[in-house]
Amino acid sequence: MEDKAHFPPVNPVSAGLAGKCPRCGQGRLFDGFLSVRSSCSACGLDYSFADSGDGPAVFVIMIVGFIVVGLVLFVELSFQPPIWLHLLLWLPLTVVLAASVLRPLKGLMIALQFRHQAEEGRLDDSDG
Repeated sequence: MEDKAHFPPVNPVSAGLAGKCPRCGQGRLFDGFLSVRSSCSACGLDYSFADSGDGPAVFVIMIVGFIVVGLVLFVELSFQPPIWLHLLLWLPLTVVLAASVLRPLKGLMIALQFRHQAEEGRLDDSDG
């Protein structure tokens, strides 16, 4: 790990949600919509440690599902519209919400992974 004296602590929540480098808070984390850059352009941090896996997708499913299902139930119980209207309303809303939440959550997971120095699990081979 590099010398921490050169990099003051960065809030992982604000850096991750903004898609900024978890070490310096300046460089961009993403190269495309969800693809992570190879390194930070500001401080040179190698992003090879970044592996958020399926974590962001799970949180997106929980958050967006809670919002959309609550709205669907409210509209169905209040107005009882036909199924085609449900599809017209909720499919685009689900896609837009999921797309807008996925990138910030992926950035947050990577920033927290950096902050806590999370690594892949290993088996302890101390017995010999």
